Amino acid sequence: MKKTIKKYSFAYLLILPSIISLFIVQVIPSLQGLYISLIKLNQFTFKDFLKAPFVGLQNYFFILFDPNSMVRVGLLGAIRNSAIFTICVISGTLVMGLGLAILLNQNFKGKGLARTLLLLPWIIPTYIVGLLASFMYSYDGIINRVLVNILHILPEPLSWKVGPLTLVSIILITIWRFFPMTMLMYLAALQGISKDYYEAAEIDGANDLQKFWYITLPFLKPVTAMMILYGLIQHIYSFNIAAMMFGLGSGYPGKWGDLIMTNLMRNSFSLWQYGPGGAASIVLMLLVLLLVMVWLKIFKDSITIE
Repeated sequence: MKKTIKKYSFAYLLILPSIISLFIVQVIPSLQGLYISLIKLNQFTFKDFLKAPFVGLQNYFFILFDPNSMVRVGLLGAIRNSAIFTICVISGTLVMGLGLAILLNQNFKGKGLARTLLLLPWIIPTYIVGLLASFMYSYDGIINRVLVNILHILPEPLSWKVGPLTLVSIILITIWRFFPMTMLMYLAALQGISKDYYEAAEIDGANDLQKFWYITLPFLKPVTAMMILYGLIQHIYSFNIAAMMFGLGSGYPGKWGDLIMTNLMRNSFSLWQYGPGGAASIVLMLLVLLLVMVWLKIFKDSITIE
C-alpha cells in the first residue's frame, strides 16, 4: 500500500485540488442537508440550528406519509410534471442537437456563422433565459404576435403561462436553452467517424437512410448515453427557468407547470419547513441515484472501452 502511494504520489498530488473542491462543494453540503433532514428546523430554531431538536426520521414520515403535511401540497403533481418535463426535454435536445449537428457537418457557405449563432442560447445565463421567456410568453408577447398577427396560424393569442400550456412553454424554452451542448457533442462525434465506412457502404449499395441507421447512430451511441445521463441529472433538478418565468424567484407556475424543485422551494422556504424540505431533498437525491443506476444498467456496454 505504501509502495503504491509512493509510486503514484505525483498523480495523487495533481488530483488533490479536485478532491478538495469536490469535498467543499459536494460532500459538505450533502452532509449538512442530511443533518437538516433529521432535526426540527423552522423559524423558531433557525437562529441557532446546531441546537435544533433532533427528530430522527420524523421529517421523512412527514413528507412521505402524513396527509396533513404542508410540504406535500402539490408534490405528486410536481413529480408528474417533472417526469414529463425531463423526458420531453431530453428527447427534444437529442433530436434537435443531432439534426443540427448533421447539418453543420456538411460543407456550405456561412457554416462558421451558423455555428456561432446556434451557440447563442448556450451563452445566455439560464436565469436571463427564464426572464426573457416570461416576456415572450406573455399574452401580448412576441410569440403570440408572430403566431396570430404575422403567420396567422392562430385566430387569437394563447395563454402560455396559465393553464395546460404552462408546462409546454417551460419545455420549449428549456430545449432551446440546452440543445447547443448536445449539438456540439454530436458534431465532435460525427467528425470522428471515418469516411471509409460510408464509402464501403456506398459500394454495397446502401442509401442515405441505411448509412445513418447502421453507421452513424451506432457510432453516436456513447454520446447519446452521456447526454441522457446529463439530462436526467440536469433537468430533474431544473429550477431557474421556471422560477424566473413565474415571479422572479418566487417560482410558482401553478399546478400545470409546477416542478419538483419549485414545489420544494416554495413549500420549504415560504413555510419555514427546512427540516421536511431537507428530507425531501435527500429523497429526491436517492431517486436520482436510482435513475443513474438504471441508466448504467442500460448503457453500460455503450460507455465501456475495450
